[in-house]
Amino acid sequence: MLGEFVLPAGGAAWTATLVQSMAAIGIAEKNARQAIARLADQGLIVSHRAGRRVRWQLSDDGRALLTQGAARIYGFLTERATWDGRWLVVTFSVPEEQRARRHLLRQQLGFAGFGFPGAGVAVSTHLDREAVAVAALRNLGIDDGAMVFRGEAGALAGDAELVRRAWDLDDLGRSYEQFLQRFGGLRPDGEREALAALTHLVHEWRRFPFVDPELPADLLPAGWPGQRARQLFDGCHSEWVAPARAWFAAADRVD
Repeated sequence: MLGEFVLPAGGAAWTATLVQSMAAIGIAEKNARQAIARLADQGLIVSHRAGRRVRWQLSDDGRALLTQGAARIYGFLTERATWDGRWLVVTFSVPEEQRARRHLLRQQLGFAGFGFPGAGVAVSTHLDREAVAVAALRNLGIDDGAMVFRGEAGALAGDAELVRRAWDLDDLGRSYEQFLQRFGGLRPDGEREALAALTHLVHEWRRFPFVDPELPADLLPAGWPGQRARQLFDGCHSEWVAPARAWFAAADRVD
């Protein structure tokens, strides 16, 4: 909701607006207020009091996080670049006592389209994401001893085997089919329903950049549903965004 409604509207909203918006997707007021408090604790939003009202403003960190996330979510699966057969390979070693950093590294590299065919190894078909990997290693302080290579797969594990080890495409394909089934026939009736539908749509879609490596077509199974899901997302978003944001803007208006 922050990314779809608050950020495009200038980066601020009243508490009541956020609570009403979350009510539209079935979140009780108590839980909504707890969610707002957690976002504040994380430094993503800051409060400004106006009489008895509280207005929440995106912090610089919150705005940067949402802007970066939006670029990844809405740019995901929009380009079908040709692949020259080379892999980007990152090797790293993280001590067991720093497993929290290892988890963060896997999360950040996974969001950038890397897979993990073995312990301490990440691979991607996107050579231009080397800078992202290096930045993640350095920011987490685990770049010492890490290495980055570019090269073709060898005899022991060819391209298809690397894909099999690094990603579960069967599970990912089922997730895309479920997305298509859930939203393919959804037709929200009214602005409030459009807000709820759009929120669910983006919430479900935003999971895919974490698990889909955007592999070139020749490494994907026949009939891969990813592009069909992308087309459905674009169509639904385009249709629902205007009424959804209209409802949010009206709810955020001060009488």
